[in-house]
Amino acid sequence: MIVKPRIRGFICTTAHPLGCAESVDAQVRTVQGQAPLKDGPKRVLVLGCSAGYGLASRISAAFGAGAETLGVSFEKAPTDSKTASAGYYCNRAFERAAEAAGLWTQTLEGDAFSDALKAEVVSVLKDRGPVDLIVYSLASPVRQDPDTGVLWRSVIKPMGEHFHVKTLNVDKGEVHDLDLEPATDEEVAATVKVMGGEDWERWVSALADADLLAPGCQTVAYTYIGSELTWPIYWHATLGKAKEDLDRAAAALRQRLAAKGGDARVAVLKAVVTQASAAIPVVPLYASLLFRVMKEQNLHETIIEHIWRLFDTGLYGNQAGLDEVGRLRLDDWELREAVQTEVKRRWPVVTTENLGELADLEEFRRSFLQVFGFAIPGVDYDQPVDALTIEPPASA
Repeated sequence: MIVKPRIRGFICTTAHPLGCAESVDAQVRTVQGQAPLKDGPKRVLVLGCSAGYGLASRISAAFGAGAETLGVSFEKAPTDSKTASAGYYCNRAFERAAEAAGLWTQTLEGDAFSDALKAEVVSVLKDRGPVDLIVYSLASPVRQDPDTGVLWRSVIKPMGEHFHVKTLNVDKGEVHDLDLEPATDEEVAATVKVMGGEDWERWVSALADADLLAPGCQTVAYTYIGSELTWPIYWHATLGKAKEDLDRAAAALRQRLAAKGGDARVAVLKAVVTQASAAIPVVPLYASLLFRVMKEQNLHETIIEHIWRLFDTGLYGNQAGLDEVGRLRLDDWELREAVQTEVKRRWPVVTTENLGELADLEEFRRSFLQVFGFAIPGVDYDQPVDALTIEPPASA
């Protein structure tokens, strides 16, 4: 079949197997071009391994430190007539690259919030050995509580009062205003349940109880704080409440792991385009402006470049700064005064008419498509592919 992007709202319902594979291979080449990590991880569990920062973390650990990796993600398998989720193809591409490099790897695809999958991971690691790094990079709109069976649904809403904001219709390239209703207390609590630190703690507990945490084991969870331009819908909103709970969990885990010389940190990362971030009001317009400004100031990073900097200077380099809460701050380039001053100057004056001059909408669009294996350099999207595999057809 010939696979083209089919976009519905904030998701793409198709994925290109060869595009996803080339995207992974390109990230592998980026890491292989760096000097190896000194004293890097030896065995890594990546929760949310198939896209974005989680995938980049798995690649950085494997190809930057020679680490064994066990990945967990929720995916949709392909059929003869439908493509798989992009993460399914990315997982296969990572496994292929790791095996070619002689690196042990395994991927478990299922509900990472469930106790059943935690037990499956424990079973694998009992045969393989303890981990010295746990990366928590899950992004999901829903979570079923394994104790009660309640299905919690997160919301992206402001808190306290209605919020009037400028935003961007990415498909149409139109800047327009948007009114958002505030979240109820129940919606705030549900968002914390889905996106807070409770599941992160359960994962560490499951591994600790099975004696599968190596001495000095680190764990890191990813968050975003951003600029004051995005705070009303992000940091000072339902998402921010969930991220505050992530900070709470980090402090508790840090105390727990200290007995074995370990550590737990939240890493604050830069704005990037993911399926999740594209659905957050304000973010597409802010990110489009930010990308343009950071490129002009030679500070723009791809996801793999950014995560490599985290591993190289933060987790294993002791060069990234900690804030007052103890978070690793890798959003320092985004929040530089020169960057934010220019983004804030452009924010009130950006319109549909001058969007092309002030922002980089094409970078946002391209980055969104690349999440699903489209717009990848070197891939011929007019050629038919087999949805069941990341290998090119024999006749290609």
